[in-house]
Amino acid sequence: MIPGLIAPGAESPLADLVAAPVDGLRVLGLDLSLTSTGVALPDGTTYRIKTRQKDGDHRLRVIRNDLREVLAQHRPHLAVVEDLPRHAKGAGITAKVHGIVVGELLDADVPYAYVVPATLKKYATDNGNADKRRMADAAYLAAGAEFPGDLNARGEGGDMCDAWWLRAAGHDALGAPLFDMPQAQRDRLLKVDWPTNLRQRYVMGAAS
Repeated sequence: MIPGLIAPGAESPLADLVAAPVDGLRVLGLDLSLTSTGVALPDGTTYRIKTRQKDGDHRLRVIRNDLREVLAQHRPHLAVVEDLPRHAKGAGITAKVHGIVVGELLDADVPYAYVVPATLKKYATDNGNADKRRMADAAYLAAGAEFPGDLNARGEGGDMCDAWWLRAAGHDALGAPLFDMPQAQRDRLLKVDWPTNLRQRYVMGAAS
């Protein structure tokens, strides 16, 4: 078996999906970057996968290996990934990370959904142009969440905060919200192409 992947014949992460209680849903949030990838684990813990610029494309291996361990240990039902914004500077570099990550998710049989930055910001703050500090403030107001060291003095960064909101979005989409929010903000997630089979199996199973 390739390290970090599900062994042949093992049950898919979806196998216990319908039977699991609502609060047993395991969602992984990923804000991808070649230099600092934000990760929100299914238990709500957040951290960053930091890499060194001097290592060039070898940084992709660091991200891949970390994600393999996460998938093997936590076996998420869903991964929610921040999508590349259109016409973003440096999108080609980040696209390399997306390719590596999607490959790992596919190998581990973990369904995934992409959320564009503007939709995530509208969901979190009702403002598609919200800056990083406002996203962090919204997380604190919603659930008392804090992300020490996530923002620098100029208010840049926010990788862990974004990953945290991506995880929260996945819970909302599958009918297991982590906290109260205005319905208008939740409705922003209707634009997202969530895995159809996953949504049907979980929502129907929770409702039955």
